[in-house]
Amino acid sequence: MAVESRKIEINSVMNNFNLKDPYGKTYSSTDLMGDKGLLVVFTCNHCPYAQAVWPRLIKLSKEITQKGINVVAINSNAPNKEYIDDSVEEMKKKITEWGIPFPYLVDEDQSVAKAYGAECTPDIYLLDKNMRLFYHGRFDDNWKNINEVKKEDLKEACYLLIEGKEPPSEQYPSMGCSIKWVY
Repeated sequence: MAVESRKIEINSVMNNFNLKDPYGKTYSSTDLMGDKGLLVVFTCNHCPYAQAVWPRLIKLSKEITQKGINVVAINSNAPNKEYIDDSVEEMKKKITEWGIPFPYLVDEDQSVAKAYGAECTPDIYLLDKNMRLFYHGRFDDNWKNINEVKKEDLKEACYLLIEGKEPPSEQYPSMGCSIKWVY
């Protein structure tokens, strides 16, 4: 079932985090932060919304990392038999298969997703260099068909941040599969 990201006040200070990648290497948000900011995307492997955004995210990351915004993806889904595609082993496969050029981390206890208020995959948070929320919304205006995209919301927000401008006044929620919580 598709859900939307929750509304979070722009300029909210977001929590620092330390998470491991599927190979056991630990990354901190402090170390991941770029000169201009950090794009944090809660995502997964199995969700059709996330799958549609992955190639776009990879492409955008190659552009914005050269301009001072680093990127990190976080899988917060609880591993279970129903969503085996989101397991650590499957994450390793996707890193290679999709050529993911940025850290793809495991939020094993789901504490980072909870701290951020993440609801769906993908749930997108663009942070300035002081960990303040600059943008929280959709990737673009057509998750189903890249050829019909008319507005690249996230890319536009990234360039506003890079150029030292104000956050976008209109921010539409992201939509995707719900995060699979441990209950």
